[in-house]
Amino acid sequence: MLIANARMYSVTAQAAAAWRALLEWVIERARVDCQAIDYPPPKPMASLWARPDLGCAFMCGYPYALATPKPTLLAAPVPSPDAYGGKPMYWTDLAVRADASWIKLEDLFGRRLAYTTEDSQSGYQAARELLAPYARAGRLFAATVGPLITPRAVAEAVIAGKADMGPLDSYAHDLIRTHEPGLAAQLRTIATTPPAPIPPLVAAPGIATADAERLRSALLDIAQAAELRSIRDALLLDGFVEVEPEDYSVLLERAGDADRNGYPRLA
Repeated sequence: MLIANARMYSVTAQAAAAWRALLEWVIERARVDCQAIDYPPPKPMASLWARPDLGCAFMCGYPYALATPKPTLLAAPVPSPDAYGGKPMYWTDLAVRADASWIKLEDLFGRRLAYTTEDSQSGYQAARELLAPYARAGRLFAATVGPLITPRAVAEAVIAGKADMGPLDSYAHDLIRTHEPGLAAQLRTIATTPPAPIPPLVAAPGIATADAERLRSALLDIAQAAELRSIRDALLLDGFVEVEPEDYSVLLERAGDADRNGYPRLA
């Protein structure tokens, strides 16, 4: 039996329930022997992505681009808010407390920066790439706070005053705004990174081709399934589209630029 999971974007209880319902619909539609499982933090995502029985799970684009052999690409989500332009993309919001006095990114230098994990595009690498040009003058932050594992934990650390700024996956941030507006209202975005290809749903490299094709077809059917309208609304989701491995190579190119700027790690 294969397994399915959407922990990466299960950032609220409502989103987690909607993702599980969506994955169960996909599994039934695809007629594949697969089961949606819980995989709560702090269990390492890398262990999930390495499972030979992985049938359908979100994977961060940066480790996907690095992986050899590559997991089987199924499809990528298209968030519904207008800012995404109907494309499978996202970015990173650098967030501070809503009541903080800082106005621009440079105001945070010398303070504390939170992060999720070092292999996360939205929770680490995108911030590193944005900050790299500033780092030629030396260390930017008094401390880094992490690994905090999830974007929600980054948001909570900023709100609690344990960190002064933190990177949030924009799609995860939008889901928090929708389902927990009280939490989101305590944050303010002070900078954003350039758009990047959004994390795809993947399967293990060795999955049967027929199973991968059926799962991909079911994912592509989500956009037109009338019975999923409320779930799509809950997930701010237009549907899923096919993507190619080469789409994610830009993430390695940007990381290389940060390396060449002399900023190999957030500091």
